[in-house]
Amino acid sequence: MIKVKNKDGHEFIVVVEKGDARFKYEVILDEEYYWYLTKGKISKEKLIEESFRFLLERESEDSIFSRFNLKIIKDYFPEYEKVIKNACL
Repeated sequence: MIKVKNKDGHEFIVVVEKGDARFKYEVILDEEYYWYLTKGKISKEKLIEESFRFLLERESEDSIFSRFNLKIIKDYFPEYEKVIKNACL
């Protein structure tokens, strides 16, 4: 289960629960990057949730940085933006 809480409009707290384990992350989302990926078609929270689904398909919960800017995902997974843009349609 992935829970996303908006902290202040550009910082979010993400909690991933898997069985008895609980993982917590702080994610920064720049306004320009949000619009670039979604054109405003989904909420920021939904974008982050979908981004975590993307990440969790590719790596384990404890491999994800505890604090990061969402736009760094593309540096590790070049297909990220294309996949997320398609998911936002």
